[in-house]
Amino acid sequence: MKFRTESDTLGKVQIPSESLWGPQTQRSINNFKIGDPGSMPIEIVYAYAILKKACSKSNHELGVIEKDKMILINKACQEIIDGKHDEQFPLVIWQTGSGTQTNMNVNEVITNIANRLEGKDLNSNDKTLKPNDDVNKSQSSNDTFPTAMHIAAYKLIVEKTIPAIKDFHKTLKIKEKEFKDDVKIGRTHLMDATPLTLGQEFSGYASQIEHGLKTLNNSLDHLSELAIGGTAVGTGLNTPKNFDKITVENISKECNINFKVADNKFEALAAHDAIVETHAAIKQLAVSTYKIANDIRLLGSGPRAGFSELILPANEPGSSIMPGKINPTQCEAICMVCAQIIGNDYTISFAGSQGHLELNVYKPLMAAKIIESLKLFSDAIISFNKNCVKGLKANKKKINEHLNNSLMLVTALNNKIGYYKAAEIANNAYKNGTTLKEEALKLKYLNEEEFDKWVDPNKMTGK
Repeated sequence: MKFRTESDTLGKVQIPSESLWGPQTQRSINNFKIGDPGSMPIEIVYAYAILKKACSKSNHELGVIEKDKMILINKACQEIIDGKHDEQFPLVIWQTGSGTQTNMNVNEVITNIANRLEGKDLNSNDKTLKPNDDVNKSQSSNDTFPTAMHIAAYKLIVEKTIPAIKDFHKTLKIKEKEFKDDVKIGRTHLMDATPLTLGQEFSGYASQIEHGLKTLNNSLDHLSELAIGGTAVGTGLNTPKNFDKITVENISKECNINFKVADNKFEALAAHDAIVETHAAIKQLAVSTYKIANDIRLLGSGPRAGFSELILPANEPGSSIMPGKINPTQCEAICMVCAQIIGNDYTISFAGSQGHLELNVYKPLMAAKIIESLKLFSDAIISFNKNCVKGLKANKKKINEHLNNSLMLVTALNNKIGYYKAAEIANNAYKNGTTLKEEALKLKYLNEEEFDKWVDPNKMTGK
């Protein structure tokens, strides 16, 4: 491999000759050989490019950067946003806790893209742009990295996560209506309980997702606050007046999202409660989805030795040794995703608590985990919805079999003959292997007409 030599404030550094990054990126590559190269989410890089583009426009408007430099930065940023240089961002999340190396990676790559746009060689000493003085003008890693975190997370939520959740919720409402007349036995403590409809069960699932979506939407107000303009500690040192407001306006236009200047930049740098809050909403949705997926695989268990009240789509053979076996694979996949998200929430909660004085220094970890959760949940809910929930069918024969065989229908007699007599009927039926009706008539607590009138599963659903 051929190398070129560049210098920074610590001295000379050898860099692969065709790489667009500079000495600070290379030092990070050399010093943080932890985990997989390039583990810093590309969404953070794209968000950074949006931010750098917005900052260059603000700096030009406020008279602190020349027009030709602004144009070069904008063109270079757009190439990054368009995904033309993904391989130029090789850094890991396990770096400085402020994300300084990633900020400089972006600054250096923008600089060298601009050099090439001008037809200059990477070894040229006559570079129009400088990473710190131009691309990073009026900025610090301490305010740009949290800004990039918020931009990346917000964009993922509104562009992918929320649409996926809404589609899932729509499917659950369709199933609620489809199953509205399928009266089945309920189960509490995994034991027989009083009847409800399959549609009522699914209405509970739809309500869970509806509440989770509301919680996620509510968290976006805090997430929309951007730290840019706070620079090193939140005071805005070295920024021209109104730089923060103009930059946030530029970002909002670029993303078509209504971002706003952070209410308190000291909070925005020293703590990341907005990320904690938003991820907690994602965790809530994961917890709800875990319950729904587990219910579906329980209700679909069988086909002959389980509940078998739901028929799940047969997507692929379920066993390498048992012919004809079909497994609830979509349920299992999304449950594993939910487990990962719940783990990520603990990581983000702990990382969010590590705001030492004026700076939280777990920023890259928090960024990586919230983006991982959003991408995983979005993909998983789309797959689960498409490949499982939309194709669910009620096994009416098995539903009726379980319903008619249940002892808990006796609950309808509580207000007619009393709890203790009703319990005696149920216990005798269980002990003798008979029906509730047989035992009720044998004990002469009611006649056949009364039993048929009072023990009606349809009337017990509250419809």
